[in-house]
This record gives sequence, structure tokens and C-alpha cells, in this order.
Amino acid sequence: MAGLARHVDPDEIIKILHDHPDAARKQHIHTHGSISQSTPYSSRYATQTELSKFRIPQDGAPADAVHAMLKDELDLDGKPNLNLASFVGTYMEREADALMMENISKNMSDADEYPAMMDMHARCVSIIAHLWGVQKGEKAIGTATTGSSEAIHLGGLAMKRRWQEKRQAAGKDTSKPNIIMGANAQVALEKFARYFEVESRILPVSKKSNYRLDPELVKENIDENTIGIFVILGSTYTGHYEPVEEISKILDEYEKKTGVDIPIHVDAASGGFIAPFTHAKVGGPKWNFELPRVKSINTSGHKFGLVYAGVGWIIWRDEAMLPKHLVFELHYLGGTEESYTLNFSRPGAQIICQYFNLIHLGFNGFRGIMENCMINARLLSKALEASGWYLCVSDIHRKKGEFEFKGVEHPVFSKDDETSADYNAGLPVVAFRFSDAFKKDYPALKQQSVSTLLRAKQYIIPNYPLPPNEDGTEILRVVVRESMSLDLLDRLVSDIFAVTQTMMESDPVDLQAFAPGSSSVEKNHSSSGHNVENKHKAERPMKHGIHRSVC
Repeated sequence: MAGLARHVDPDEIIKILHDHPDAARKQHIHTHGSISQSTPYSSRYATQTELSKFRIPQDGAPADAVHAMLKDELDLDGKPNLNLASFVGTYMEREADALMMENISKNMSDADEYPAMMDMHARCVSIIAHLWGVQKGEKAIGTATTGSSEAIHLGGLAMKRRWQEKRQAAGKDTSKPNIIMGANAQVALEKFARYFEVESRILPVSKKSNYRLDPELVKENIDENTIGIFVILGSTYTGHYEPVEEISKILDEYEKKTGVDIPIHVDAASGGFIAPFTHAKVGGPKWNFELPRVKSINTSGHKFGLVYAGVGWIIWRDEAMLPKHLVFELHYLGGTEESYTLNFSRPGAQIICQYFNLIHLGFNGFRGIMENCMINARLLSKALEASGWYLCVSDIHRKKGEFEFKGVEHPVFSKDDETSADYNAGLPVVAFRFSDAFKKDYPALKQQSVSTLLRAKQYIIPNYPLPPNEDGTEILRVVVRESMSLDLLDRLVSDIFAVTQTMMESDPVDLQAFAPGSSSVEKNHSSSGHNVENKHKAERPMKHGIHRSVC
């Protein structure tokens, strides 16, 4: 008696059946579709012919058939509003959607052809610069980008060029530039260093430093070759704001002792549209252009700027901070313009929608949305800890100045008419893990299973290690965006608890069936990365720098 097969290759089976019609008939698989093509599902693409995947087909296909087939395949994607892993917005108002579609074909590089769009671009730069405390007498300058990654690269390039020019003028060596960042930094920061030949000094984070850049380590690692410090306003791991003003004071003291002037670039990819509006701001200290040492700031319009993916912003506090070497004068399509971006052609509709949001919502509208996000993030955090099963690593739900969970028996802090100012400042991010008591009672249960089982309910909630030096701790993370309603939050809490209860009542062996599945052939050919179950095969261990892009 033959044993059961342990693995089947669906692509191979389909190929055999297509190559041998007789085999298909024996398996009762229909291969001769109707001649009628009144619907996509009555065409040959329903049963006889696969859509071409890797080579352009000789003949085309009806638009409705291709649309239907692609739409069906895309149904396998997660629902954007339930993608709680991402900071990127998935909702815009109907009028913003209309503006997006009405201007979808406009190209930001065609400045002379779309002057009204370029005027809106200039207005956005001015509005954002004022939100970030541009000082009287300074002429802020900035641009839209395709996202914060490009903006970070531009900010880093400006710091490197200013450092080079200053060193060259003094007759000093310029061959060993370095830049400082925490190990919690988003991967774009390390990309800048690697792509533009700057030594990245990636400093370890710890629980003591709230899993963010440690000012004490900054003191130990700066020198005359440091072109700048990347300070993050909102860690993607835990939502903590890094202490911009504290680091600025360290650099002030260093300059007094050595004469070396080291600037700060603030990566406010998420926090740039949160800190200006929430009552908490950044908890008291300064973080923006009110600090003279902050030379440039970036943000993502497509995160808490509430625009669909495709727009970021970088602002320099004064045009003197943008070296002329990086500015190109373009003579293009009949006009002349200055360019200081890495990309040329890029979408313009997102800039229009950014301006729409700024004007439509105004300061109070943005404040209302950001405060609501913080309220819902606090509610989720408190509910998780109240269960006794989870402990939050983030702390925007704790009373301002308190950073430790005191136990389920301790009263939960709240007050009438409370605002975010009554709590620790940070992003509306909930980073949580199994509590120590839960792990003691259920040592065989894996936290990854929570993420996997919630995915079966269509939530996308990642489970991943904290940065190097703390990577023995894994966290689950929820980003509370504008579209997280109270009803959805209530359902999420219920589903997290239901999944946890199911795990507690299940045999750990049974839960292995819910482990992440294999990748598609496209994924295997397009990426050399590994799924979670094979992460140990990675060529670059986590301790070697930044290991994950979690945005």
C-alpha cells in the first residue's frame, strides 16, 4: 500500500493536466470552454489559458477579462484598513479621492506645464515649515519627495556636503565621514550611509533608553568627522520620540569644548504630523526649528499627513542649509526651474491632496484626528494590559512621567477631560508582548501564533524582534491610524482575546498548522529574503546594524 504524499506542487500538476488533456478528462477537469465571451468567465481565460506571468503574450486579451482575472488575484491581498502593521494611510475623504483621480496624470517634473499645482506645492512647504517652528528672519526651503526615504537621503546629503565644504576650506581630510543613529532607525537611514559612502555608527538601544537613541552613547561616539545625527521623532518599533533637545544640548557642549559644530536632522516620518497637533507635543522639550542645531526635518505626507502613498516632505530651516552643489538648474519643456530631489518624474496628485487636507482640516481638524488616534491607542493598550496576558512596551497610555506597568490590580490612570498631555508623548502605536505571567503559565505558546491567527480574521499585525541588543524580546505592534474607529477597536480587542483564549485551550502541536505558509514562485524569484520560519538563514545577523524596515 502506497504511503500518503507529503508535498504536492500545484504548478506541476496544472502543467501536466494542460499538457495532457486526456489526463484532465480523467480527472473530470473541463478544458474546452464555451465559445461565448459574453463575460470574462466564459472566455478561454477561465479554464484553458492562464494569464501570462513572466513573458509578454503574443496576443492580447479583452480588457474585461484581464481586469476580472487581476481583480480576482488581488482579492488575495489583505484589506488595507485592517493592515494594522503600516503607518501609511489607507483612507482619504471622497473629495480628496476625486481630486486624486482628476489629477492622477500630472507630473511634478513638468513645472511649467502645471503652474497651479506647483503653487500648491510651494504653499505646502510654507505651511509645514511654519508648523515646525521656522524662525523669523530665516528663509525655509523644501520640497516634496516620493516619501521619507528620499527625504532622509536629501537631508543626509546636505549634511555631508556642508561638512565636506567646511573641512576643505580648513584644509582638513574629508575621507572618513560618519553619521550617528540608533539601532531602532528605519532602514532608509542606513541606506543613506551605505549608498553615499558614510560610516554609519549605529548605537545600541536598551530598555533603559526606551528602545531609542541613547544620549549617553551619542557623547561617546561623536568626533570631528561626524557629519550629523539622525534623531527620530517616533520610533517605528515602539512609537517613542527620541530626545531631540537633550541631544542638541550634548552637541552644544561638545562644540564649546572642541569647536566642532555637529547638526541634527530630525526624521519625523510619522511624528512630523503628530507632534505639532497633539496637546502632548513631544512631552515638553523642543524638537523642531526652535532648536538652532536642527537644520532639516522630514516627514511622510502619506502617513499622518493623511494622503495615499507617494508623498514625503523635507524642509531646511534656511536656504543656506542647502548647499548650492546639490541644486540643479533645469531647462526643460520651455521653462527653467531648480531641482534638488533624487527623482525627476513623480506623481503630483498627492501634493494636491496634501494641500486639500491642510486647508480642509485646518489646525483644529488635524488636532482632533491626532487626539482621537491617541485616545484609541491608549484604550487598546489599557485593555491589553488589563487582561493580564499582555504587557505593553510602548507607554503612551501611562501617566506622564511613569514608564512601568504596576500590575492588573493597580488602578488604571484616567481623568475627566483628559488629553494626550496627561500621558507620555509618542506615536499612536501599541507595541505589546506576552506578559511574564502568561509565558510562565503557557511556555509552549509562541507569540507569532497570535499574529498568524489574527491574519485568519484578516487583521495584519506583525510580530518581530526589538532592535539588536534587545532582540531577545519579540513584540506585536498595532498602528492606530485615522481610520481605526471605536467599533473596529472594540472588535479588535475581542478578537485578540478570542485568539489568545483559543491558543490557551489548544495543543501547541495543533497550532503548528497555522504557521506561515510557503512563498509564491514570484516571491522566491524576486527576493533573496526569508520567511519567518527561515530567518536563521539570513546572511547578515541582526546584531550587524539595522535589520528590518517596519513602517
